[in-house]
Amino acid sequence: MPLLSLSHVTQYTYRQPVAFGEHRIMVRPRESYDQHLVEATLDIDPPPSDLRWLQDVFGNSVAIATFKKRAKSLTIDSKVRVRHNPAPLQNVDIEDYARFYPFTYSSEEMPDLLRSIERQHLDPLRQIDHWARSFLDAGGRTDTLAMLSSMTASIKRDFTYVSRPEKGTQTPIETLTSRKGTCRDYAMLMIEAARALGFAARFVSGYVYSPTTRDTHVGGGNTHAWVRIYLPGSGWVEFDPTNGIIGNRGLIRVAVARDIYQAVPISGTWAGFPGSFLDMTVGVNISVEDPAAESYPQSRSI
Repeated sequence: MPLLSLSHVTQYTYRQPVAFGEHRIMVRPRESYDQHLVEATLDIDPPPSDLRWLQDVFGNSVAIATFKKRAKSLTIDSKVRVRHNPAPLQNVDIEDYARFYPFTYSSEEMPDLLRSIERQHLDPLRQIDHWARSFLDAGGRTDTLAMLSSMTASIKRDFTYVSRPEKGTQTPIETLTSRKGTCRDYAMLMIEAARALGFAARFVSGYVYSPTTRDTHVGGGNTHAWVRIYLPGSGWVEFDPTNGIIGNRGLIRVAVARDIYQAVPISGTWAGFPGSFLDMTVGVNISVEDPAAESYPQSRSI
């Protein structure tokens, strides 16, 4: 179980001092059976007049900062150390009734999964539906995990990754049509495609790292986005279409949500003269402290 050291620094700069409104900060990795938070600090400059923590409706850790002091910059510096336990792909053990598509979630699970199955984007020409169904086996039953793996691999193989520092996300149809986008664009496309087939899918915001020198994952240096799909027998399983990862290898979860706008790492307001805002910079650095990091079981990267 490798030990990781992670630094996430966000800085906003202004021409003259401005007043800061409430800021919502979601950068603390989630505690789970596969990732354990060893140490975490959150430094903010200027210091907030009040800083409180809460858990949102999805169980994500959120810091709420309020300020009294005006300043020409705002720096939010998160440092954590986390034990990560990547699970091998063979641990994805799907219940017999769900191993082949189509299937229906059990009556016990369906009420809690419904909102994660609902579509979030309009698809009047059913473009997403047609693309999603192209991964089904026309000759008979479709293996559930193989189909979702093929969809993940297709996005990595057939789409062009384009870094875009600006805020906002393309619609799934825009991503499908242009065949290019960022990790968050890819995640929203795959979520909508999975939901079109009746799967419960959620958006994940977090960090990606290369566990070994053999791995060359895309999306480092900033926050990363991918997908979790609910598979009976294994629960929520990670699918990263940007890197073709199935399972949690190289992926550190911070926020899980039904929609991307519920998982924004940092949001807040400021007040000052028009044109005061100059720039925002984000830097994410992850290092593997454990020298035995290459010895743990590996999940699939395609």
